[in-house]
Amino acid sequence: MSGKKVHAHSHSSHAAGGRLCMPEAARKVVARRLAIANGHLESILHALEKHDAYCVDVLRQIKAVEGALKKAGQITLEGHLRAHVATAAERGDTETIVDELMDALRYR
Repeated sequence: MSGKKVHAHSHSSHAAGGRLCMPEAARKVVARRLAIANGHLESILHALEKHDAYCVDVLRQIKAVEGALKKAGQITLEGHLRAHVATAAERGDTETIVDELMDALRYR
């Protein structure tokens, strides 16, 4: 995560009704990463509208998008592990949290 650790605190990872939420710090970092990915994606689409788009330039931009998305996923996973998986036993929902995470990871 670009040298920064995103630490979650239990008080900031719950919304009204006790629903688990993405930790604030991770949410902000992921939103920034996704905005960067979106900018690269828009740049690719703009380049492809031109008849002189160069394949290697397009590939570089695609790799930038993939990298930004991968990093956003890593940050999201780390935030989830720290805020929710590590504290699941205290809440008594370990099986639910693990099942939910395994289900999400199947789509990678």
